[in-house]
Amino acid sequence: MMTRQTVLSCDYNPCDDDVLNGKGDDLRQAYYILESITRLHSYFQGLGEAFESASIASALTKDSWATTFYKDKDVKSVKGLKNLLNGVATAVGVAAGFAGLAGGAISAASSVVSALFNGGSGATYASVGLHEDNTFWRSADVGAMIGKIVLESLKSFVSANNILMHGDSYRDTGDIRAYLKDGFFLDFGGIDKVRVIDATNTFLTAQGINALWRTQKIFIMGGGACGDGQGIGEGPLDLSICRDGKAWYLYWWEEPTGLHLSNAKYGWTSPPMGSDRLGQGDYASITIEDVINSSLDAYTYAQFNYTAETAAARALDALQNGWGNPGVATASWEGVFTIPVCDVGWAIAADVDYKHFILQPVGEGGRYRPQWCGPVCSGDEAMTRAFIHAANMDNFKSPKFKC
Repeated sequence: MMTRQTVLSCDYNPCDDDVLNGKGDDLRQAYYILESITRLHSYFQGLGEAFESASIASALTKDSWATTFYKDKDVKSVKGLKNLLNGVATAVGVAAGFAGLAGGAISAASSVVSALFNGGSGATYASVGLHEDNTFWRSADVGAMIGKIVLESLKSFVSANNILMHGDSYRDTGDIRAYLKDGFFLDFGGIDKVRVIDATNTFLTAQGINALWRTQKIFIMGGGACGDGQGIGEGPLDLSICRDGKAWYLYWWEEPTGLHLSNAKYGWTSPPMGSDRLGQGDYASITIEDVINSSLDAYTYAQFNYTAETAAARALDALQNGWGNPGVATASWEGVFTIPVCDVGWAIAADVDYKHFILQPVGEGGRYRPQWCGPVCSGDEAMTRAFIHAANMDNFKSPKFKC
C-alpha cells in the first residue's frame, strides 16, 4: 500500500505494484497517473542534479566581465542591472521548460510548459529581489551574481516537488494537475543535463554581455546589398552578417580619452569591447552572428522597446506553441541581444550629404568616422531619434560634425 511519504518522495514503480496489476484494465488510468507522477519527480530530481554542480557558477565567473566587455567614461545607473536580472528569470524559465521537453520538440499540453516556465522564472524573481543594488557597476562580479541567483532559484524551483506532491499549488502555477495535464510527463524520458546546462550557460553569458554593451555606444547598421557598398559606404566584414541579401554591421563608437585637437576628438568606430573573444574559448558558444541575428529579430518584433517582459512573453509563447525553441537557439534567440538597429538602406536611392560615409570600417585613432546627415534610420526622423537614444548617443554630435 502506498503511504503519504511514498507519494512525497516518489520512490515508487507502478509496474511493480501487484495490487494494481491484478486489477487489469480497470485501473489503467490510475497507472497512467502514478507513472506520470513518478516521471514528474524524475524531472525535478534531474533538474536539481544538473544545477547542483558548480558548472553554472564557474562558467560565469571565469572572467572579469566589467573589464572584458565594458569601457566607458560615464557612470551608469542601476537600471541596467535590473534589466539583466529580469532577463535571468527568462533564462531560468527557458531552462525549466526546455528540460521538461527533454530537449525535443513540443508535443503536449502548452499549459504544462507554461507551468514549468513560470515556476522557474517565478523562483528567480524571488531571488532577484535580494540582489538589486548598485554593486553591478562598481565591481566585476556580474557573472558571480548571475550564477548565485540561478543556483538559488533552481534550488527553490526543485523544492516544488514536495509542494506539488503534498497537493498544494506552487507559486500560482497550479497544483500537480497543472503539471500532469494531458499526459505531458507520461513519456518523459529524462533530462539531458549536459544540454540543459550548456544552453543555460550560453543564455546567461549572452545576456550579461548584452547588458554591458547596452550601456555603451554600441549599435548595428546596415540594410544595403551584401558585398556592395551601393554608395553608402561599407562596414567591417569581420563584424557583419549577410541576411536575406542585406549586410548588417556591428559597431562601437569609441570616444577618446584626454585632449585631442584633431578630428580624433570626435571619436571613431571600433569593434565592441570583448567582441574579439566571441566564438572561442569560454565564449565559443556565442558569435558575432548570434549578436546581430538576435538583435535584428528583437528589432523586427518591437523595434527599440524589447523589454525583459517582452522576452519572457515571447519565449513562453514559443515553447507553448512550438514556433521556436529558445533552449536550442540559445544566443541567437530573439531578444537575448537587443543591440539597437538602424536600417540605412533607404539612403541608397536618396540625395543625402556625405552618404558614402554612413557605413565605415573600424579603426583606432579617428581614421574611420561615419557621418549621418539627415534622418539616417529608415529615412524617418522619429525612428532616428529613437535609435540615437537607444544607442546612448543623445546630445552626441560626432556623427554629424560635417553635416
